[in-house]
Amino acid sequence: MGVPKLATIFLLGLPRAAAMALPSQAQNSPQDYVRLHNAARAAVGVGPVTWDPSVQAFAESYARQRAGDCRLIHSPNRDNLGENLFWGSAGKDWTAADAVNLWVGEKGDYNYASNSCAAGKVCGHYTQVVWRASTAIGCARVVCNEGRGVFITCNYKPAGNFNGQRPY
Repeated sequence: MGVPKLATIFLLGLPRAAAMALPSQAQNSPQDYVRLHNAARAAVGVGPVTWDPSVQAFAESYARQRAGDCRLIHSPNRDNLGENLFWGSAGKDWTAADAVNLWVGEKGDYNYASNSCAAGKVCGHYTQVVWRASTAIGCARVVCNEGRGVFITCNYKPAGNFNGQRPY
């Protein structure tokens, strides 16, 4: 196996008053994340993912760590977990659908034949979502401290995005 590629992404929004860094559940249930991932996977003939409470616990722990600064920094201790990150600035109640749809939206920048992204584009979030060998996910969402926005992370078990390997 090669070394996994890393991917992060962010969005910009409008400033907003400070909020507490607590995981949010409205429109951010495990079923919301799983349903959106599985729709993207089915579109390319990849089997479904399931929700894994241990992966969720990892995602929640890391999201709480990032709530203080909302920085898109990958967890350094993922132990064979893939990771997609999302940040949306204050001013909108960013949801699971916002994050997953953004990641899946990279599909148009992925070329299966060459197993590469279009020049100057990012597509590693999409390839992680549809990575055939990644069969379990756990995700978390926090509202960042001091009104810095929303941080969402999804982790994938086992990790995907290995250099030189196709996602499906």
